[in-house]
Amino acid sequence: MSIRPVRGRWRLPALLLGAALALPACAQPADDGWDARDRQMIDRALAELPTQRPGITDLYVLGFAGDGQEDVFRNEVLHLQQVAATRLGNGGRTLLLVNHPDSLGEDAPHPLATRASLRYALAGLGQAMDADEDILLLFATTHGSEDHELAAVLPPMIDEGITPADLRDALDDAGIRHRVLVVSACFSGGFIRDLEGPDTLMITAASADRPSFGCGAEADLTYFGRAWLVDGLNAAPDFIGAYDVATRGIADREREAGFEASLPQISIGSHISRRLQQWQATMEPGPPVPFTAPPVDP
Repeated sequence: MSIRPVRGRWRLPALLLGAALALPACAQPADDGWDARDRQMIDRALAELPTQRPGITDLYVLGFAGDGQEDVFRNEVLHLQQVAATRLGNGGRTLLLVNHPDSLGEDAPHPLATRASLRYALAGLGQAMDADEDILLLFATTHGSEDHELAAVLPPMIDEGITPADLRDALDDAGIRHRVLVVSACFSGGFIRDLEGPDTLMITAASADRPSFGCGAEADLTYFGRAWLVDGLNAAPDFIGAYDVATRGIADREREAGFEASLPQISIGSHISRRLQQWQATMEPGPPVPFTAPPVDP
């Protein structure tokens, strides 16, 4: 899923860029910009979340689909939302940030995925959660660069890179303690050093020096997205067990395709396993959730 930066910016396909420049007036931001619109949307979404349950470990989920030039990233966080509610029983405590043409306009279903909206959403979730009890699952899916930045791109409005330091600072400032961080992108193992810790489970789709595979205009899910979100969590509704299932499936698929191994990575903090066990003790797993691709709007 690699996309190479060009002079500090992300390379944008000319056809899609031209289409984006021709967006109708209803899809243009208000005078105070996209940030204000997205903050309002995030505030509404947070207000609609079920409240935290004292004495019970609740799972809060934030999905971040960073590159709006391909449907595959949006597809993964939409499926994540279903898995969290049905398979993982989080009661709908899920918020999505999605770069996609669907996220434009007054009736957009989701806020855009930017550095600012990521920080704002994490701050709001940090206020909703009990820092001593609850767990955050952050699933970020997008293109990644060799210098370990995640693409936040939707031409012509958004063209940003999110670094490990950006994400760490946003999580720390939000006061979110118990973290499951899943980064599905090329070279995503480069996020581990800055984000690992005793209260963190960190899973990445690739090592720091390897690409991952499966994006593209014809794809429904990336290799890692299908292996962890669908095959893994359907087989084992816990994050580490799903990783074990996913790594075997990815290795087989890459070998059959003749690709260099992406080498997904995991870092398990010394305290997070106990918190996850406490969550699973009160969570009744739901049925497996098959993946269904959203309809394509030509």
